[in-house]
Amino acid sequence: MKFKLGLCQIAGSVDKEIAKKNAEKHVRQAAENGAQVIALPEMWDCPYSNDYFRDYAEPADGPTVEFMSKLAADLGVYLIGGSISELDGDKVYNTSFSFNRQGDLIGRHRKVHLFDIDVKGGIRFMESDTLTAGEDMTILDTEFCKIGVAICYDVRFPEWHRKMALAGAKLIVLPAAFNMTTGPAHWDLTMRARALDNQVYFAANAPARDENGVYVAYGNSCIASPWGDFIAHADEKEQIIYGDIDLDRVDAVREQLPLLKHRRPQLY
Repeated sequence: MKFKLGLCQIAGSVDKEIAKKNAEKHVRQAAENGAQVIALPEMWDCPYSNDYFRDYAEPADGPTVEFMSKLAADLGVYLIGGSISELDGDKVYNTSFSFNRQGDLIGRHRKVHLFDIDVKGGIRFMESDTLTAGEDMTILDTEFCKIGVAICYDVRFPEWHRKMALAGAKLIVLPAAFNMTTGPAHWDLTMRARALDNQVYFAANAPARDENGVYVAYGNSCIASPWGDFIAHADEKEQIIYGDIDLDRVDAVREQLPLLKHRRPQLY
């Protein structure tokens, strides 16, 4: 069985309505080009900065979630809505909402690992100054296969993605906004490694790069196969990339090189 995945690498905006119009344009284009599962990038409707997260945050029944639900239903696609700033009581989360073809909410992933880093000569960013960490693993049940959803810094923790693979995920989608220090150094390597180690398709969906933006993202959205090679790869500009997710290939790779079966967890 195969299905077509589309990753919308779009530029953000400080204006939510402009961001929504741009997201809708790209999601519609991806659907017109045959994508059945479509994803958006991390914080696509909010500048990636602690200065904006709380001001832009909305509850789970807010207008942006409603917008994504309606879009999925209108187009009859699965939509993995990147991530937005979610307000729950007095807490703010970096949250990915996912919808089925009817626009029903089928998954909510709150970023589990917060990006608190201070790279010498590079970037300092402390998400925990504003955001609260999530606690739960997110697996979407779709008509095609189980799809894992994680967000950006979650990818740095191999155990998290192994847990998804053991729970049955054959595709993992990662809305992610690596920066211009970590992106060139680690982006391609990390995405290929998560695909290869877990013998899954691994799709990392980045924002397009905006040199004049609050946060300069690396871009380079990509889809890696269960063999660890790229089947699609973007540059830094706005665009949509597509990949055929071949579930038979996942099964074949796992049969030929049975890494998951050969695990000896009693030793580690």
